[in-house]
Amino acid sequence: MKNNSIRKTLEKESAAGIVCTLPFTLGILLFILVPMGISLYYSLCDYNILSPPTFVGLDNYVEMFSDETFFKAIGVTFFYALISVPLRLVFALIVAMLLLRTTRITGFYRAAYYLPSIIGGSVAVSILWRRMFAVDGVVNNLLGLIGIDTRFAWLGDTRTAIWTLILLAVWQFGSSMLIFLSSLKQIPTTLYEAARVDGASRPYQFFHITLPLLTPTIFFNLVMQMIQGFLAFTQSYIITQGKPMNSTLFYTVYMYKQSFEFKHTGYGAALAWVMLVIVGIITWILFATKRFWVYEDGV
Repeated sequence: MKNNSIRKTLEKESAAGIVCTLPFTLGILLFILVPMGISLYYSLCDYNILSPPTFVGLDNYVEMFSDETFFKAIGVTFFYALISVPLRLVFALIVAMLLLRTTRITGFYRAAYYLPSIIGGSVAVSILWRRMFAVDGVVNNLLGLIGIDTRFAWLGDTRTAIWTLILLAVWQFGSSMLIFLSSLKQIPTTLYEAARVDGASRPYQFFHITLPLLTPTIFFNLVMQMIQGFLAFTQSYIITQGKPMNSTLFYTVYMYKQSFEFKHTGYGAALAWVMLVIVGIITWILFATKRFWVYEDGV
């Protein structure tokens, strides 16, 4: 009787739902919520991994406002995200429109353009990028072939170092490109046919049909890529280590160095929570302004 009761309980739809979602729920609890709680506690402590944490209240947060490097890292991260994300979306949309027409080799081109998004954040690509922009790297050698004899230190100059990281980010537009491509295919062709009958030019069709209908997709890509931009880490840590003169010091790299290299883990945890607040505010601003430029009846 007891086995039959257990079987009937498990056969209920609600029980099946609990069993199926249990691994995900446990994963969220054990790998996200619990570590976040521990991190919040450490942010209120003087902790350096090697000794037990000592509660100090809001001292770590107060210390940030007198930390010049903290403000420098925020400024570099904002500059990187606000420049790289729009450029990435522009290139993604352009390539998506070029690949809209299906040919025999369209599949190859789509895979080729998507590939950088898969491997772009890897350590290997970061090392490759660092070698390309070295004084004796590929970029300077190619400039020499076209008559520009230069041995410019792209990664050693405060004016150009951040732009090499932005260029790497823009190169990784494949995921946004595929999303744009999917949305472009959902726009009814009858709209373009009617526009052509009325004598509308291609630029007019783009700005009055394509772009308005793509605004929900643009918004989605913008939110996801902006969050990714603020959380960028590998490019700065592997290619420049935040140099020269902290001109490429991403916030996440500064947080990592404080936590594990300088053994100021409590301060690093506080930095992590401040970043969470910053990303939350940026996301809230994007959603709050959504109604002013997103066409709700888009694809």
